[in-house]
Amino acid sequence: MSNAIPRMTNLFLQLGLEADEAAIAQFIKTHQLSTDISITEAPYWNDAQRQFLGEQIKSDAAWAIVVDQLNESLHEDAVKAQSGL
Repeated sequence: MSNAIPRMTNLFLQLGLEADEAAIAQFIKTHQLSTDISITEAPYWNDAQRQFLGEQIKSDAAWAIVVDQLNESLHEDAVKAQSGL
């Protein structure tokens, strides 16, 4: 486990993804989820990524806030559509 400070860039690094601002924005834009799919059920994670995200949410660890922010970002389009915004 990394001792990196929980930030979105460090979360992406922890997940083995490109972590610059543009890459994060692009990932979020192109990986939107419907409201009925949890972040840990997203089809694009590998087993290790899925496990890491799930563990952080369940343990309410320091990473949980950043994982929750990513979760909200990945559901943003669906929530807007559902609420009519």
